[in-house]
Amino acid sequence: MGMLSLNHLMLKQKRWSRRRTQALTLKQKRCSRRRTHARNGSTITLVPQKDLLCQEGGERSTYLGPNLPEDIWCHIHSLMPLQDAARSASISHTFLRSWRCHPYLNFTKETLCSKQNASRKGYTASRFIMTVDQILKNHSGIGVKTLKLYFPCYCEVDACHINRWLQIAITPGIEEVTLMLPTNYMKKYSFPCSLLFGGRGNSIQYIRLNECAFRPPVGFDCLRSLTNLRLFRVCITCDELGSLISNCFALEKLELGFCHELIFLKIPLCLERLSFLLVSSCHKLQVIESKAPNLLTFNFFCGPVRLSLGESSCVKNLDIIPNMPNSLRYAITKLPSVVPNLETLNVTSADERVNTPMAAHKFLNLKYLKIHLIPFSKAFSPAYDYLSLVSFLDASPTLETFILIVKQNDMKHDSVFGNALHVRRIPAHKHSRLRKVQISGFCSAKSMVELTCHILEKATSLESLTVDTIFDQCNQGTVVEHGDCSRRCVQKESRCGPISRDMILEAHKALRAVNIYIIERVPPAVQLNVRAPCSHCHKLLLTLLICCA
Repeated sequence: MGMLSLNHLMLKQKRWSRRRTQALTLKQKRCSRRRTHARNGSTITLVPQKDLLCQEGGERSTYLGPNLPEDIWCHIHSLMPLQDAARSASISHTFLRSWRCHPYLNFTKETLCSKQNASRKGYTASRFIMTVDQILKNHSGIGVKTLKLYFPCYCEVDACHINRWLQIAITPGIEEVTLMLPTNYMKKYSFPCSLLFGGRGNSIQYIRLNECAFRPPVGFDCLRSLTNLRLFRVCITCDELGSLISNCFALEKLELGFCHELIFLKIPLCLERLSFLLVSSCHKLQVIESKAPNLLTFNFFCGPVRLSLGESSCVKNLDIIPNMPNSLRYAITKLPSVVPNLETLNVTSADERVNTPMAAHKFLNLKYLKIHLIPFSKAFSPAYDYLSLVSFLDASPTLETFILIVKQNDMKHDSVFGNALHVRRIPAHKHSRLRKVQISGFCSAKSMVELTCHILEKATSLESLTVDTIFDQCNQGTVVEHGDCSRRCVQKESRCGPISRDMILEAHKALRAVNIYIIERVPPAVQLNVRAPCSHCHKLLLTLLICCA
């Protein structure tokens, strides 16, 4: 509820009070406060006549407010955005009292600086510091539930300022602490763990720290209610992190990103409630060992590490981007034994130099598989055989959904149009559970056409096949059920996204390959969805073809 909603409420109450004013005596009008005693003996404070004020033309005008308990007005005040709450406290004694225990302190560049001044480097820093100081000056620190400090990118703030603000806000009862410091502050600022001592940290449920050091001492036992911990670009060692989380028995989500001091990550058995773990870009990390018995979702975006999740691992959802060549080979050879109960698997590879081998073990419970082939270079390796992806299908007897996403600006594989197509046949089991298949970035590569033909032949329960001839980043995570592509890749500027001339020409070849080699192989019970470039891309394609002619 912002200032407009408050003014609307005050105007409505003013009309009501105008009718009541005629029945009041002059003596009653001059009274500034009334108190009534409830039957249970408690005191109810009514809104004073001269307390709820609105500014009009720089002057204060009074109106007779409604007989609402003060705690109701405090609740209304707590629902306002930070700026509106601070402004109303400057013109109302009632709101000034409630401001001193305002529960939500959200300091960001957007809420504290105007758009015109937000881009001015010097102004942003000085204005941000001055505004936060002024707002917290009249706050008692009592009743704070949420503290969010998002510093502008160029905001140079001394540690003494940050520590003073944290000292005011982190009090018993606080539930959420977010500290987003400017870039390259990891070596400039260390979060004061002492602020969490004395019971002040035991009510905190959510902590997010960016760009700082966090050094919890041995035996750190101050975050007993913590359920969500997010550390990004934070300096913290393996022992310090272990000391921190070993006593967080309520922890449910743990996210670690760009924590470059971590070498060994060990999740203890005592974290029985931990269900989500994310580890991203911790480049020195070598080992991840988890004994958390109820870990269900694990997102891993790092270099090659040794994973140990226990033989009875309960992980059902795995999103993995190994920062190394041949990620698909790693996934199919290592993961079946590491995560035997896996149901959903997302694998991203930027460089596949060898074909995907057959698996020694199977994903016995895998139902959803998504593979991203997104190379760093312009073209994906022409040596990679897309048909070798059958290894994943063969290793997943319960697979129901398969999504393949390929992004490359220049197709270097052998084209299906070079010679007459002789589909290679791979001795494989029937994919009897596979119902939905989507290939985004379908091209005219011979091995990709062979993969599609193999799926149509072996997937006996197939219901729908979606072939998208353009890498569609808007639909990477969902299976498309229709073929509408009239304006699907048009951006806000009324033009398509990063689709090159070569991609548009290749999409034209891919459509020819679908018409010649795919459509005739589709069983009657299978719904085929062919997604071409959008209408804008089609116009560009016609222009290119005319120019080439």
